Amino acid sequence: MPFGPLSVACPACGSTDVAYSCVPTCCFNHVCAACRASFTISTVPAGGEVPLAERAGLSAGPPCDPTAPTTSCARCGSLAVSSGRDPEPLACGSCYALLALRLEDIARNG
Repeated sequence: MPFGPLSVACPACGSTDVAYSCVPTCCFNHVCAACRASFTISTVPAGGEVPLAERAGLSAGPPCDPTAPTTSCARCGSLAVSSGRDPEPLACGSCYALLALRLEDIARNG
């Protein structure tokens, strides 16, 4: 299963034009550029780990772009969370846990 940068769709309008609006490990508040909804994202364990043969494709660090969607791993707290192809399951590049995305605190700002 190939992994890539964390991909998040706005829960209000479905747009993937979403930006992280805080500093790492703070509140994980994200804002949608299309409808201006704000929401936080987190992860929960999905059970299992990334198979050994597929771990080479995972990033071991947080995204290089500070506005890219990000959240921490529910197991180890690392910011090295990547999306799968669908985009779930998510995976941690640090502890290799499989994760599921959780969206919270949806508010319209406009």
